[in-house]
Amino acid sequence: MVKKDIIIIENLAEFEKVINRDQRPYDINMMVMPGTLEDKHKDVDPEKGIQALRRQFNLVYILLGGIHDVHLGADYRWLKPNDLVIVPENYLYASTNVRACSGYCIHFKTEFIQPLLKGSLSEDFPFFDFEAEHIINITEAETLRIQEAFKNIITEYNRFSPEKDYILRNYIHILLLLIREIYRPHARHLQESATRTMKITNQYKHLLQKNFLIWREVKQYAAALNITPKYLSEAVKENTGKTPRELINDVLVLESKVLLGSTDKSISEIAHHLQFEDQSHFSHFIRQQTGMSPSELRKKG
Repeated sequence: MVKKDIIIIENLAEFEKVINRDQRPYDINMMVMPGTLEDKHKDVDPEKGIQALRRQFNLVYILLGGIHDVHLGADYRWLKPNDLVIVPENYLYASTNVRACSGYCIHFKTEFIQPLLKGSLSEDFPFFDFEAEHIINITEAETLRIQEAFKNIITEYNRFSPEKDYILRNYIHILLLLIREIYRPHARHLQESATRTMKITNQYKHLLQKNFLIWREVKQYAAALNITPKYLSEAVKENTGKTPRELINDVLVLESKVLLGSTDKSISEIAHHLQFEDQSHFSHFIRQQTGMSPSELRKKG
């Protein structure tokens, strides 16, 4: 895949046009887009794949067959039949090889199903947490159940009804409940209920993913959460073993690795993109965090 810049996709209409090359006139305010992988990938160049991007909406898909690899954050995986993939909003995603894929997928804005949630999306469905396992291989029986849920969603999406949004919202919720049931044995630390500090930690991590380019101080995140920096630090440390500052650094290192490995930006351009004062400060930060220079990371990646 030719290296390009990481792109930000703000709405589903833009995604269909830019990534899937679908030129039909979609509503920029649409909240849900289900479909089959055969349809969504029909115009994707198998030699170029899907370039590195961040979606400002969630993606769930099940691969039934074909050749498909994924870059999720800094991880790289070849997918297998019956792999269930969860991509939270704003999570880095790319694919180098997409050939003859079959399966089902859905993009949706969190706001669409918010009325059915008890807390945040990642609190109700922990597989949307940034630290969760986002690819699991499920059984044939489980795949059949997931397929049926997808088929119900697609059928309702294509139907005209005054109750369409209500029914669609509930079908998506059912899909997520099925995934949660299937996911539970695969989860490393899935809990029935989140403590207050865990909720704060999850909220912090989501804010961090959205704002790390402009917010580098812990006090900025604390202010957004209406808590003190001290309490935020205690909550994050309790649940992750790391301080908020260490998580900020982790995200910056991850973003640096992706930019170095998945784009053709120069080191100077990456330093500027990540809001470092100059290339020297960026190189010092990377060496301090990884023990390598940006050039060495690029060669390694």
